[in-house]
Amino acid sequence: MHFQDIVGHQSQKKILLESLALERIPHAQLFEGADEQGVLAMAIAYANAVVCGTDKGSSATRLKANAMVHPDIHFVFPSATTQEVKSKPTSNEFSSQWRQFVQEHPYATLYDWSRFLSIENKQAAINVSDALQVMQKVSLKSFEGGWKCVIIWHAEKLTTAASNKLLKSIEEPTSKTLFLLVCPDENQLLATIRSRCQRTYFGRVSKQDITAYLVKKGADQKAASALAVQSNGAVGKALSLFEQQEDQVRYERWFVAWVRTAFRAKGNKGVVLELTDWSQEIASKGVETQKQFLAFAIMLFRAALMTHYGLDQVAPFYTATDFKLSKFASFIHGANILGIMDALEKSAYHLERNGNAQMIFTDLSFKLTRLLHQKAL
Repeated sequence: MHFQDIVGHQSQKKILLESLALERIPHAQLFEGADEQGVLAMAIAYANAVVCGTDKGSSATRLKANAMVHPDIHFVFPSATTQEVKSKPTSNEFSSQWRQFVQEHPYATLYDWSRFLSIENKQAAINVSDALQVMQKVSLKSFEGGWKCVIIWHAEKLTTAASNKLLKSIEEPTSKTLFLLVCPDENQLLATIRSRCQRTYFGRVSKQDITAYLVKKGADQKAASALAVQSNGAVGKALSLFEQQEDQVRYERWFVAWVRTAFRAKGNKGVVLELTDWSQEIASKGVETQKQFLAFAIMLFRAALMTHYGLDQVAPFYTATDFKLSKFASFIHGANILGIMDALEKSAYHLERNGNAQMIFTDLSFKLTRLLHQKAL
């Protein structure tokens, strides 16, 4: 993976290339940004450049790095028990699946990885066993005599025990050892680890860059432009919208059934039972699927608010079903949007902390029933 393969982030690429040229490479770095903005791909490209140096693309070193089998580049990522790995899962046990996943989906999310491993109903984590393996790897000399690099994807998923184990290695690594921590939000890391890393932030990618990328992928110009706007600067999201219409249709149908039932439920006990049934159905899905649905709902409510005030170009939404956003938008306004967003975000927070999904969605549904009937000021 090379810098030129990654969409956008030109200023960050320039800074990283300058650090390589000047041979001023901080031993612990934090790449902060959303998965769908290509942060993992950037970390891999940077690690390849650090470890391979000036080797050309056809050299044995470069070929190994491109295939993600270079012995001096180590990957650590969240995992969970599966039918094959029944206890103490570590990144090493999923290395072949990881290579396939990243090479096929360089802009994928943690949710995509969970689905890939069929662990979406579990909370993936990086545990102490992973940390001990990392400590062992960095204590050895590099295989090719140069730099060795450890990429920790979703470093916020390090357990407290694992973070404490790695702290000394990150703070005082052996010579020519680079730790690259990839994380969507630095505030989710332990302060002791965060303070020891040099941060590079990766924000939204321009609409023009995403549009050009989608056109190369086979989208027509009009569709590519529309998806680029809807993706809100996230390349992976734009690509997902282009390639995975089936998921959007599913989330959209869940959403439509939900809000229609919630709207009818006020003062109607029979419909309240329907709302409870809906909550039970969603609770039966994996936790990552539930979180993805809440993220979809937040996006759709935001688009409805913008449409209500004639600002739909700010947050456009292109439906995959016959759902009419313009009609729904009349019920979303300044008097209820903050309450709706707060309820959705708190629900996602409680799901992240292993709350009871049926209770969370039932409570959320009852709140939505009240908020949808709130009159505009």
